Amino acid sequence: MIDRGESEQHLQPLKTTPESTFAIFRDVRKARKEGPEGVSRRQRARLRELIAYVRAHSPYYRELYADLPASLDDVRPLPVTNKQKLSERFDDWVTDRELTLAKVRAHADDPDKVGQKLHGKYTVTTSSGTTGRRAFFLMSEETKTVGGLLVLRAMSSVLSTWKVLKILTASGRTAMLVPTGGHFGSHVLATQKRDASARRKRSMRIFPVTTPMPELVEQLTAFQPTYVECYPTVALLLTGEREAGRLAIAPEFLAICGEGLTENEYARMRAAFGTTVLDLYGANEFPGLMIKCPEGWYHLHDDWMIFEPVDAHYQPTPPGERSHTVLVTVLYRREQPILRYDIGDSILVRPDPCPCGNPFQAIKVNGRVPIMLHFPTPGGEVRTLSSFVVSLQIELAGGVELFQIVQTAPETLRVRLQPRAGADPEKVWRDAHLALSSMLTKHGLAHVAIERGTEPPELSPGGKLQSVIPLGR
Repeated sequence: MIDRGESEQHLQPLKTTPESTFAIFRDVRKARKEGPEGVSRRQRARLRELIAYVRAHSPYYRELYADLPASLDDVRPLPVTNKQKLSERFDDWVTDRELTLAKVRAHADDPDKVGQKLHGKYTVTTSSGTTGRRAFFLMSEETKTVGGLLVLRAMSSVLSTWKVLKILTASGRTAMLVPTGGHFGSHVLATQKRDASARRKRSMRIFPVTTPMPELVEQLTAFQPTYVECYPTVALLLTGEREAGRLAIAPEFLAICGEGLTENEYARMRAAFGTTVLDLYGANEFPGLMIKCPEGWYHLHDDWMIFEPVDAHYQPTPPGERSHTVLVTVLYRREQPILRYDIGDSILVRPDPCPCGNPFQAIKVNGRVPIMLHFPTPGGEVRTLSSFVVSLQIELAGGVELFQIVQTAPETLRVRLQPRAGADPEKVWRDAHLALSSMLTKHGLAHVAIERGTEPPELSPGGKLQSVIPLGR
C-alpha cells in the first residue's frame, strides 16, 4: 500500500530549485538509511507518477500503453522498448513537443555547440557508435541534478568525505581523456564541467583519446593531474606506459567508465599508479553512475532506477544467475523517458547482502551480449562461436596490452596485437596464434586462416575498443 502523502511529496514534476535540490539530496541519503522497505515505497510511487506523466506527454508511450490499466506501480505489465524502436519514433518519444529529431541532429552535428544547451535547457549527447547505431539523448537540468546527486551518494559509499569534496571541488588538476570532435557524452559533460567556472578552466583539461600515445604521455606528464578519468582501454595503455617508466604521473584518483576489465587488470592499474581506482558504470540512458564497492560489486540506485535481469525471452533471471540482458527504467528522466529499455548488458544480481554494507542491490556487469562469429565448415555447415570464446584465447596467451580480432573473410581472422611494455612481440604473437589456432581446431575450424595484422587495434570514433569485429561490421 502506497502512502498518498509520501507519494505526493516525492512525485511532483522535477523542478530543481535550490530548495527542491536540497530536498532531493536529503531524500537520497534518507532512502539508504530506511533500507528495502523505504526504497520499494519510493520506487513504486515514482514509477506510477512517471507512467502517468509519459501517457500525458509522450504520444509514443500513450499509444504503447493504451490497453494497460489506468494506474500502475509495477513495471512488469509494460511492453519492452529498445534503442531502435524509440529512435524510429523520436519525435513522439520525447515529452517536449518543441523537440524534434531534426533539431537535435542539427545541434549534434555542429562541433562548435558541444556543451551548449539546445533551446537553452537540454544537454545533447550521442552514443559513440560501438553498438553500430548512433543515438541522440537529451538531459534536462532536473535529470542532471538527480543523476549528480546519485553519483555523490555512490562516491560517499566508497570514499571518505574529504576525498569526495576534493573531487567535487576540482581541487588539484583534472585530466579528462575523452573522445572529442563530437557530442559524445563524456566530451559534452567534461566541457560543461570545465566551463562552469574560471577555476575549473584553469584546473581541468580535456585530452582527446585519439592523441598518439607518445604525445599523450608527454602532455600528461607536463600537466601532472591529480584526477584522471578515461575509458578502461585507455587506462590500460597508460598503465603500460607507467610500468615502462615513460609516464611520470601519480594521480590520487583514476576513474574509469566503459568496457569491463578483469580483476587482474584492475589490480595492475592500482599497483602501477599506487592510487584509488574508481570503477564507474553508467550510460547515456541512465546518467546516474554507479561505483564499484570494495567487494567488487556495483550497487544500483534502486530508489530512482529499476533494473530487471531477464533471459532471451524477457523472463526474469533469478539472483545468482547471469542474465541475457537487462531492462532499465529510469524514474528521474522525463524529457526522454526510459521504461523497460533493453540496454543490452548482461548482469548478475548478488543473492545475499553485500559485505560492504551498502543496502542497495549489488550487481556485476558482463557488458554487451557476446557477438557471434559464423564460419563455414568444409562439410558445408556453419559453425558459430561466441566472441567471448574467441577473445579469451588472446587473453590467456598473456603479454598483450590491447588486441583486436577482425573477421575479414568467412574463413579468415586478422589479429591486431599491442604487446605489453617489455614483452617480446614475436613471442606474444606465437603464443596468441597457438592459443587461437588450438581453439579453432577443437571446434572443427582448423581451416580458418589467422593473419597477423601490422596495424594497431583501432578505436571507434567514440574512443572505445571493440575487441572482436565479425564479418560485415
